Amino acid sequence: MKITEVRCHVLLDPGFEAGATSSAQDDIVVELVTDEGLSGIGESDVNAWMARACIEALGTHTMDMGLAASLIGVDPTEDAETLWDRLYVGTAMNGRRGALIHALGAVDIALWDLRGKIAGVPTWQLLGQRADEMAQPYASLLPHERTFDELLASYIDQTRQAKSLGFRAAKLELLICGPYASMGLDESDERMLEIITAVRHEVGREFFLMVDVGYMWDSAIRARQVLETWVDQDIYFVETPLRSDDVDGYAELARTSPIPIAAGEWLATRFEFRELVEKGCLQILQPDVGRVGGITEARRVCALGLRNGLKIVPHAWKTGITVAATSHLAMVTPNMPFIECVPKEMAESALRRELLSMEPAVVNGQVVLSDTPGLGVKIDEAACERFESAAAQALTERGY
Repeated sequence: MKITEVRCHVLLDPGFEAGATSSAQDDIVVELVTDEGLSGIGESDVNAWMARACIEALGTHTMDMGLAASLIGVDPTEDAETLWDRLYVGTAMNGRRGALIHALGAVDIALWDLRGKIAGVPTWQLLGQRADEMAQPYASLLPHERTFDELLASYIDQTRQAKSLGFRAAKLELLICGPYASMGLDESDERMLEIITAVRHEVGREFFLMVDVGYMWDSAIRARQVLETWVDQDIYFVETPLRSDDVDGYAELARTSPIPIAAGEWLATRFEFRELVEKGCLQILQPDVGRVGGITEARRVCALGLRNGLKIVPHAWKTGITVAATSHLAMVTPNMPFIECVPKEMAESALRRELLSMEPAVVNGQVVLSDTPGLGVKIDEAACERFESAAAQALTERGY
């Protein structure tokens, strides 16, 4: 069996808001087609137009290839790590990190979907032995309100709704100040504690709460001072408190913070995670299955975490394709207590709600994977065409 075609679908939610700080509103979906009629799909959390260029670009020599050119004629059942390494080397001059690796992640997820279909088994059965404890999904909540009072009410309401859907954990995306504040908000550190306290009161102590502050603070000292005021709220972890490149700051904060520190959503390849692990920067690693380079590379990050006694809680802010890929990885990963999930029933993005006609469901606080070969996802073709049209229209409107 050979790969004969690589199709890129650039998708956009026609109702997107540019100020919402939400990458769930556009998508790159990659479809790998074989000469025997089977196909696999994958996606990644990256600028979709950039990713398409990384995949479709022509190359003139052995280390500046576009990803599609490197895949045509390849046997998709080839050893996963061998193929990943060849794609990595074949595109090395184009950037060994960043958008190209994120695009490779979509390709790699599609390969694992395809491998499962070829073998006639769910993808996780090809990844390893089933873990003793299954990871729980947590609901990732990012309300898009324009005043603080509306925002506070929305966090309480969304957490209540997540709990009613069976989730036993939720993450508050408190992007209300700092460099990536959502919807133009610019609130104080004290306002975050007000939200956390209100939500904790609403859900009780048996419910797990995480907090994402979106690279908010400019120093480990300031971050620690704020986190010390959160101790009574029983926070499972705080995500991305410092800028990604502040490695020394993360090392200091991990040593002194009263709350476990998590990060890694933007990192590409195990090599970037290795530096953070070696310097003791984190208690929880957060690879995004697409961004890190796909399921193949995410497995390597999980192994790195396991060797160093760290927990893995993957980032998964995208559609059901990413939720499915992450869930299959979780089935075989023993050090993964939680995985992220944007609840389909609560998502503001039409992409998250409508792109797939089949995906894993959350039942009684667990992601339920079917026996369907591959990842167990299926694209709604009419919805996909609608989102592709919206993406094309956006380019036209911007003069491209």
